[in-house]
Amino acid sequence: MKGSEAEEVALSYLQRQQLVLVTRNYRCRFGEIDLIMYDRETLVFIEVRMRTSEKYGGAAASITFTKRAKILRTARYYLAELDFESPCRFDVLLLSGSHGQEIEWLRDAFGE
Repeated sequence: MKGSEAEEVALSYLQRQQLVLVTRNYRCRFGEIDLIMYDRETLVFIEVRMRTSEKYGGAAASITFTKRAKILRTARYYLAELDFESPCRFDVLLLSGSHGQEIEWLRDAFGE
């Protein structure tokens, strides 16, 4: 499964949980955020990670300190660009299995 397919699975799953899509694959000079969605009044920055194998620690282990820092910088840039004030959080959606059929949703994964 490619990254874009994993993001489709993630988006579909989150929409079934009543989240509303704002944008996909937001990019700036600091990095990229896979999905930006609303969970009621909270703006949620979502990183989607897919691993078909638990070798090398699986999907959760693929979120390194450097990756987390890039996501945080990118989100700050996004918020500053919009001059936006709203509660926000950082979630991670972990997909595993050959077709991403196993989903683990880590809400407020960064504690920011």
